Amino acid sequence: MERIAYLILSIIVIIWLLAIIFGLILAFPVGLIGLLLILAFGLLFIKVLKDRIKSKSEDEKYKDVRW
Repeated sequence: MERIAYLILSIIVIIWLLAIIFGLILAFPVGLIGLLLILAFGLLFIKVLKDRIKSKSEDEKYKDVRW
C-alpha cells in the first residue's frame, strides 16, 4: 500500500513539474527566470542528496541518542 501511494505521488509530482516547465517555456522571455530558478533549486537538491548519501558519520554520531 505504501509503495503504491509513493508511486502515485511521484507520478503526480513529475506531471506537475513538467506542466510548470512547459508553461514557463510558453512564457518565453519571462519564463527563463523561472526555469533558471527551478534549475538552481534542482542542482542544490542533488548536492544535498549526494552529501547525505556520502555522510554516514552523522548517522553514527546520533546512533546512541534516544528521540
